[in-house]
Amino acid sequence: MQPRQLIIALALSVIPTLPTLASTDAPASTSTPNHTDWTLSALPGQSDPLPGRATLHFEDGNVYGSDGCNRYAGSYTSTGTEFSTGEHMALTKKACADPLMRQADAFLAALKAASAMMLAPEKMVLLDSGGTALATFAAQPNTLGGTSWHVTGYNNGKRAVVSVTAGTQLTLAFDADGKLGGTAGCNRYTSLYVIDGKNVGIGPVTVTRKSCGKPAGVMTQEARYLKALASAATFRLDGDRLELRTRNGALAVTLSAVEDP
Repeated sequence: MQPRQLIIALALSVIPTLPTLASTDAPASTSTPNHTDWTLSALPGQSDPLPGRATLHFEDGNVYGSDGCNRYAGSYTSTGTEFSTGEHMALTKKACADPLMRQADAFLAALKAASAMMLAPEKMVLLDSGGTALATFAAQPNTLGGTSWHVTGYNNGKRAVVSVTAGTQLTLAFDADGKLGGTAGCNRYTSLYVIDGKNVGIGPVTVTRKSCGKPAGVMTQEARYLKALASAATFRLDGDRLELRTRNGALAVTLSAVEDP
């Protein structure tokens, strides 16, 4: 029996070095931060940051990301080595475990206290007015190849993103050679993908033909997830989180990175 196929449309639609910073081991600056993406790698006075949790993104005068617990957003200015965030920063109010909250508070304090930046292609350091490093970041790769994810939510086709049904697991893995695959809750699926900047094209998908009766609604979930995946046209990486969005910016699928054993 031939596997059924779900056809998915291909949606491809010098900064100078500050002389006082030698003790920070900061990289020589090479460009402005606009349209760059970073993950926290070191925070003085804190234990090693949880990988992928705290992030920093720069986009046309705006700064946003995760402090490791909550999402934040605000504005920034950067001229030469000078850097500062706006006075007001929007922040969600989720509660997390104490160690993570302490790290999140320290991260936001460092971001607000920063008055200088040293920027290189793979490393960024925020510094205070005396040249002391406040936070160090590593560049976040803008690629999906070689990554694996758990689906945490998907668009149900009714303008709502819903969580995955308890007792089921939806996965998505991107090979480095342009192939993707995973489980849709009952059946396994495979396809090809193409990346162009932050655009992603997926299609056609091959799905096995097993039928699952439990848990209730698993087959409906599978169909809706695959349809949501079909609508993906852009992607946004944020540390250990991934968002797939439609061409008009609507959220299609949310995912979290599979942790290494």
